[in-house]
Amino acid sequence: MNDLSDNATHIDSKQAAEHVVPRLELVNIGKSYNSLKANDQIDLKVQAGQIHAILGENGAGKSTLMKIIYGATQADQGQIIWNGKEVSIENPAAARKLGIGMVYQHFSLFETLTVAENILLGLDEKYDLHQLSQKIIEVSEQYGLPIDPRREVYSLSVGERQRVEIIRCLLQQPSLIILDEPTSVLTPQAVKQLFKTLKLLASQGVSILYISHKLHEIQELCDEATILRNGRVTGHVKPSEKTTSELARLMIGRELPTYQHSAFSGEQSVLLQVKQLQYVSDDPFGVSLSNIDLQLKAGEITGIAGISGNGQAELLALLSGEKLTDQGEIFFEGRNVSRLYAGERRDLGLGFVPEERLGRGAVPNMSLSQNAFLTAFRQGLSRFGLINFEKTKAFAVHCIEKFNVKAAGPQAEARSLSGGNLQKFIVGREILQNPKVLIVSQPTWGVDIGASMFIRQTLIDLSRQGVAILVISEELEELFEISDQLCVLASGKLSEPIATHSTNAEEIGLLMAGIKNNAATQAAAEIQPISV
Repeated sequence: MNDLSDNATHIDSKQAAEHVVPRLELVNIGKSYNSLKANDQIDLKVQAGQIHAILGENGAGKSTLMKIIYGATQADQGQIIWNGKEVSIENPAAARKLGIGMVYQHFSLFETLTVAENILLGLDEKYDLHQLSQKIIEVSEQYGLPIDPRREVYSLSVGERQRVEIIRCLLQQPSLIILDEPTSVLTPQAVKQLFKTLKLLASQGVSILYISHKLHEIQELCDEATILRNGRVTGHVKPSEKTTSELARLMIGRELPTYQHSAFSGEQSVLLQVKQLQYVSDDPFGVSLSNIDLQLKAGEITGIAGISGNGQAELLALLSGEKLTDQGEIFFEGRNVSRLYAGERRDLGLGFVPEERLGRGAVPNMSLSQNAFLTAFRQGLSRFGLINFEKTKAFAVHCIEKFNVKAAGPQAEARSLSGGNLQKFIVGREILQNPKVLIVSQPTWGVDIGASMFIRQTLIDLSRQGVAILVISEELEELFEISDQLCVLASGKLSEPIATHSTNAEEIGLLMAGIKNNAATQAAAEIQPISV
């Protein structure tokens, strides 16, 4: 446990801790949406200088609770006590004035503006741009978050963009910072640096509320964890004293399934082949692809690792048929499909799960039944151009039940689901169509550990039935768990495939960061494989 400085002396005993006024205390917090109780009589204490984890499945109430603390949502009942005094937090500006900051999972930055300009837009105080640039440099050096305030955001890596968000938060001198899935898009090296920064902040008395589905991170970083299940607090634990399995059981209330990998017994024929694919992006913030070669074989899962913004979106668009290119060829079961669009490729048996859930994976204001029909109409859900509503509803219900999607039913609008539950529905919709080749982007992003293990096992089982699967993910742990081979996409170039069992997270992380010289790669290769 970290020493508490600033306002504090390290607390070594539970008895002493009881006499310290908490930085934040929640008493009997409740929030309902119609008949759904998102938060139900929640009590929580966060001490000064403490890194406190909030654990729970998708739909457990974590996001609602954080929004209440940050003033983005108002509780129906209960008290918020800040440094011993009851407060009413009407909006985020009021929260920031108290000393509460939040860094969201999805960044809110303008691509064409500089780092300093983006930070200026998010501050409540007025700053001269030159003066602000100097403050940014000071804070970035103090907390080990180097960033050039003059750089435009579109030129930054995902890790650097996160630094911008954190620095913007730190410039307001918060006493408590809420971090929502902060490592979901970072390399292992960037995660280590982030943890150093958070521990430094805690040592200075800053409290941190940390939301993550990565239990090994919780164990390494957090002093205490509060478990939420179905909107209620079910326990408080010290993560370092629990195994990841014990934490997972507390979260989901049951034993976790274990992964089962079995060898594919059929012939490993090439189902999808990409030859010398090139693409010149006309988007000033896009990435051009150079000489992409790739083979997807029956019964095999190929993982592509890479930091967001290195060409993943462009590659997915070309493979799915959303975009076409005149340079290079794509073959599906030996047939050249380079000039076929997305619908024509789907007709042949190509399934596709995009990264963006709302807008591309699902239409927000359409029901789950309607969203199911959008890609699954090929499964006998229509005849003579007319929708068979009963079959469409039955398909949606089957998807909801098989993938344990928490929703009001097939009539529920897509936007009414939590991110993780919508992801389960979209992945399930594609799997239930029995594709020959399945391309999946970020399959378990934001999905709780129980659901993510189910999705990963489902992908493994699907591949062993002879389906060729391509998984593009920024979660290295996920790729190592399910992939038979790994490639790395960096600056629009795809590496040669590496058997998963013959590499490790450090080596892949270096490739993701664009470090390709022989010395660096050799150094990584000498590192003992990491358990991921």
